[in-house]
Amino acid sequence: MKLSFLAGAAIAVPLVFTMPVQAENPAHVQQLIETNLCQGCDLSGADLTQAHLIGADLRDANLQGAILYESNLEGADLTGADLTGADLTRAFLTNALFEDATLDEANLTEAHIYFVDVTGASLLDVDLTRADIVGTPISIGGD
Repeated sequence: MKLSFLAGAAIAVPLVFTMPVQAENPAHVQQLIETNLCQGCDLSGADLTQAHLIGADLRDANLQGAILYESNLEGADLTGADLTGADLTRAFLTNALFEDATLDEANLTEAHIYFVDVTGASLLDVDLTRADIVGTPISIGGD
């Protein structure tokens, strides 16, 4: 009995640790896609690759670790949103609002960052490799 339990545990434990973790609330993802309104939603870890979120209301949303690869967030309101560790590679952020948002450790590689409001935003360890930044007070290096 003990031997069969141990054998089963030896197989099951690695499977548990390799299963993908999805923390987002599926109802919130559906709400965002259908209405473009998701204030305060839990979208942490959500895969929103190439999503068209033009003018979306994402104020105070939890987007920690979300995948927004090549997403269009033009004119989106992300005031107070938490985008810690989010992947915004090649995202379009023209006229987006990131006031008081947290973008720590976000990946903005090759992102199009035009006239974005980052007033009060936290931008620690952000990856801006080859990002196109125009009219936005973000710079690399220095104090």
